[in-house]
This record gives sequence, C-alpha cells and structure tokens, in this order.
Amino acid sequence: MFDTENVDVNADGGRYGRVRSRLDPLSMAAMAVTVVSVSATAPLTAAASAPPLAMAFWRNCLGFAVLGPLLLLLRRREVVRVARGERGVLRREQWRPLVFGFLAATALALHFAAFMTSTRLTSVAMSTALVATQPVWQALIAAGQGVRAPRRTWAGLALAVLGAAAAGGLDIRSGGTALLGDLLAVAGAVAQAGYTALSERSRADVSTPLYSTFTSLVCGLELLAVCLLAHIPLTGFDRSTQLSLLGLLVLPQILGLGSLNFALGRTSATTMSVLLLLETPVAALAAWWFMGQGIEPATVPGLLLIIVGVTVVVTSGSSAPATAEHGWHRGTGVAEIPPYPSYAPYTRRPLPVRPRLTFPAPAGRDPRVDWARRTGGDSPTVALALPTYHGAGAFDTVLLRVPRPEEAEPDRDQGNAIGDRCGRR
Repeated sequence: MFDTENVDVNADGGRYGRVRSRLDPLSMAAMAVTVVSVSATAPLTAAASAPPLAMAFWRNCLGFAVLGPLLLLLRRREVVRVARGERGVLRREQWRPLVFGFLAATALALHFAAFMTSTRLTSVAMSTALVATQPVWQALIAAGQGVRAPRRTWAGLALAVLGAAAAGGLDIRSGGTALLGDLLAVAGAVAQAGYTALSERSRADVSTPLYSTFTSLVCGLELLAVCLLAHIPLTGFDRSTQLSLLGLLVLPQILGLGSLNFALGRTSATTMSVLLLLETPVAALAAWWFMGQGIEPATVPGLLLIIVGVTVVVTSGSSAPATAEHGWHRGTGVAEIPPYPSYAPYTRRPLPVRPRLTFPAPAGRDPRVDWARRTGGDSPTVALALPTYHGAGAFDTVLLRVPRPEEAEPDRDQGNAIGDRCGRR
C-alpha cells in the first residue's frame, strides 16, 4: 500500500526526507471536506436532467479546462522539452507507453460513462458502493499480473463480493433498470481499476501532471466523439443541470481535489482510502435529503459488507505488502532489483572529459541508481494506492508520485556549459 509516511520525497536539492503524519484539527477538517465534496458527485449527477454521456463529457471538459493549464504550468519546462523533442518522448521504445496511455484514457472515459449512467438507473447508495469496489478489481488485476496478495486481501475480496450480492439481491429479483444500473456501476469500478493498471505501464518517462493532462484530454475527446456519433445534445440544458455541472466542478473537482492533496501531505494514503469509503453513506444521506431517495432496509447489510470488505483490501497492503513472484527470494528476505526498462527515464551520458583535465566534468545523475534502490514490492507508480475516485478523474494522483531525481538537476544545456567551462581551464 502506498503510504505517505513511508515515501521518500525530494526536498532541498535532491535530498530525501520523510513525510510526517499529523492529525491536527486542520488536517481533520481537510479530510471532512474531502469526503463531503467527493460524496456530492453521485447526487449531483443523478439530479441533472441531461443525458449521462453529455454530463460525462462536460464533467471531464470543465475539469480539464480549469486544472489542465495549471498542471501544464507546473511542468512547463517539461512541456517545452517534449515540444522541442529534446527528451525524445516518441522514440521507438516510447510508442508502447504511449499506447498504454491511450488505453488508460479510454478506460477512464468508460468509467465516467458507466458510473454517471448508473446513478440514473439505480439508487445513489448502490451506485457509489459498487463503484467503491475499485480496489477489489485492482487487486484482482494485480493478481493476474503475478502479484502475490496476502490472505487478508483475499478475505476482503470475499466480503466485498458477498456484500455486493446481498445488496443487489432486490435488484436481481426485480430486474429492470435497477439491475442494469448495478452492472454499470460494477463496470465503472472495473474500468477505473483498468485505468490505474494501464497508467502504471505508461507513466515511465513523463511526470504525473503532464500525464494527467494528456489522459484527461484524450478522455474528453473520446467522450465528445461518442456524443457526436450518437447525436446526444451537448447544449440547451435547463438551470438545474447547469447548477449540477457547476457543483461537480466546484465540489469534487476543485474543492475535493485540493483538500485531498492537502490532507495527503499530513496523513497516510491508507487513512484517506478508508475515509473515502464514507462516500457511500454520505452520498446516500444527501440523496435522501435533497432528492427524497430512500434506502431499502434489506440492502443495508450488503452495503455494510461492501464497505468492510473494501476496507480490508485497502488496509491489507499496509500490514503485508503484496510482492511479485519474482521479487523476493523466499526465506532470505532479499529483494531482486527489477530490470531497468528501455522506456524508463532518460539516462544521461557522462559529459566528455578532455585529456588535460585532472578531474571529470560533472555528469547528470543516472536515474538507474534510484531504480536499483527499489525493492521487489515497489513500483515506479502508485499501485493499490488511494482509490481514484470518480470526482477527480485523471487529476487525482498529482502529489502521489515518487519524485524523479532529474527534477532537482540543472538543465542539460546548463550541464554542457559547465563542462565546456571546465574544459577551457
């Protein structure tokens, strides 16, 4: 489990420090704001009258229009380098991560479409509870990739599946649109887990802000294409729908994301993952208060089992991290160094040393040094970490990335200039 208490962060020119967990009143207030803001996603979507796919497009488009430029500004240097081709992002070995990026954006678009449609067909409580099972599907995907999960994780999976079956029992017996809504909510959870898994395969050479902006843009364009092909109207919404879209932008996208990132700087991602599971009861309460949408008493035990099961899955990684079959030597506790892929961060070549020099010219730090420091259970990206909630979309892992060493280094041109000056002495 990705825990901010155990992650090295880049500070003071490349030195690595520890993020401390502080549960002061300000942190607790940020956590409360995060849960309430995220919980508003499903009720606001269900209360709108626009087609769900149109809501999904505008939900993603407005978020990209507001946060996309900001994320690009955070990495404006990197954007310039990519535009000039200095980093060789489209080298032959980079086409594979690019394809995975497109697939991840497609999975994100499927998540938006499935989840926002499910809120119209089933209850808000069922929709949010079933979509919250994303860590369950993410663990299953990891198991399919050879990651060995602890028994506690499998126990949580069993509880979540049992709870989903119990909660959806009424919808299964009655059939109709409610059952279809439940299935779409599960499809939304699977798509979000697929987005996370695909993102791990494609984020080897770009920073999180740039990658988030890229996936959000592709996701919006795909949703726009579907709406145009299906002749879904994108304008002419009534006032309630416009207010719902504004609420989706302000609450989960801006306020929820901002308070989440603030809280992650003061507490662990495991704690936030568990707290975000409160989205189900809070969203159900909001739907009952503002929309008069009640909860069937027969579904309450199943909903509680889902929350308990997902909680077990989320917290199991912090006590017994899952390791790949090829990661740790059994009985020795020694981790193998994962192979350094060809599409990983750019490897700087040492600057040329002229014969008359008595000392080598300064060379850039080789990122393979940090890659070799990773243990078998680590990943260059977030794995089984904070569930990417449907309120933030592609912008939810802005501050969860392990910093890359090259971010604290001078530009390549500056390094060459230093080497030339040393050579002239």
